[in-house]
Amino acid sequence: MNAQDLYPASLRLLGKPVLLVGGGRVAGRRARALLDAGAAVTVVAPEAGNDVGRLAEAGLLTWVRRGYAPGDLDGVWLAQTATGNPGLDRQVAADAEERRIWCVNAADAEASAAWTPAVGRADGITVAVNAGGDPRRAKALKDAIMLALRTGRLPLRRRRQADARPGRVALVGGGPGDAGLITLRGRQLLAEADVVVADRLGPRDLLAELEEGVRVIEVGKAPGNHLAGQDEINTILVREARAGRLVVRLKGGDPYVLGRGGEEARFCREHGVDVEVVPGVTSAISVPAAAGIPVTHRGMAAGFSVATGHEELAELPARADHTLVLLMGVRRLPETAALLRSRGLGGGTPVAIVERGWLPDQRVTIGTLDTIAAQAARIGVENPAVIVVGDVVRLSPYAPAELAGQLSGQPAKPPVGAAAP
Repeated sequence: MNAQDLYPASLRLLGKPVLLVGGGRVAGRRARALLDAGAAVTVVAPEAGNDVGRLAEAGLLTWVRRGYAPGDLDGVWLAQTATGNPGLDRQVAADAEERRIWCVNAADAEASAAWTPAVGRADGITVAVNAGGDPRRAKALKDAIMLALRTGRLPLRRRRQADARPGRVALVGGGPGDAGLITLRGRQLLAEADVVVADRLGPRDLLAELEEGVRVIEVGKAPGNHLAGQDEINTILVREARAGRLVVRLKGGDPYVLGRGGEEARFCREHGVDVEVVPGVTSAISVPAAAGIPVTHRGMAAGFSVATGHEELAELPARADHTLVLLMGVRRLPETAALLRSRGLGGGTPVAIVERGWLPDQRVTIGTLDTIAAQAARIGVENPAVIVVGDVVRLSPYAPAELAGQLSGQPAKPPVGAAAP
């Protein structure tokens, strides 16, 4: 038999009688798979291993404690051998063939009337792989396909809306912008999506990988240029989900860290729409990391605060050993530096600005509270950018010698993924 002689099919065995001849470890695996499919399983074997014994004790299958007899095939829809005795397996297969009953002969794949594939299931999808009678090869291929499904590398989108679940919304944190920093669950949901409501700071490269027919609705916000207000975004999410679609709200960073994800989730639920929240790598931590800056460091900073507005700084700690991470703070950088100095931070406190963190054109600018505003104006710093204030900036491989030298006399190499300043 070769693979071209096979006609692949899936059997609906719910409630159907199935005979399993043999009671060892292989029989136990086969019994569990048949029971998962809803079959009414009868095991015929003088002795059985722990798996079959436990299933029989639980009343999940019938164990007939004797040797095989041809009459055991009466009334069954499918037979399977797992005796470990090739001669007995051939006899069961021959008896089944005479009665026109499909039989999986575990002892001789070439002569078997039916084959059992390696099977994997994910999100309503069943993957079954036959590999010419090589079960290990089939399992390896099945595992590779399942991995691709779970990581969103294969198209998962439903085509028959009648068969799909009710419309729903997934708030997906896409991370700081690099496509490799989205979570596996986020990638999988993008592969399933019917509609993607996209921010400008999310992983934009992933939009190009969407399957044809997936609709992208751009709602990105930039200073002074909002493609859609928050109320309109909320309305779009509910409208598309109520039409029976899977709507992925692809956001930069984490949807629940200064991303208004809480507002969107609440609005959807108030309007009867199911919501899944997928955390993302927040830019408040990941973008400093792209410049080699940890927001905490033993002996240097035991905590950090994140702010998005100039006014919030009056309520936050103003110490060099407590890291401040400022999002969307470029426009008011001179006022921010002055305020922090007025609150007691020395003018020599290190400050870093990381523009377009983790992207190929990332740029890092490092100075002090006294100098950073002028540096930023001179080189034309722009959003998206993250500003870091505190002693941890000294740890960056981009820090100038007069700052970094206080910690180490050896220059550090830029971290992987960070562009040169």
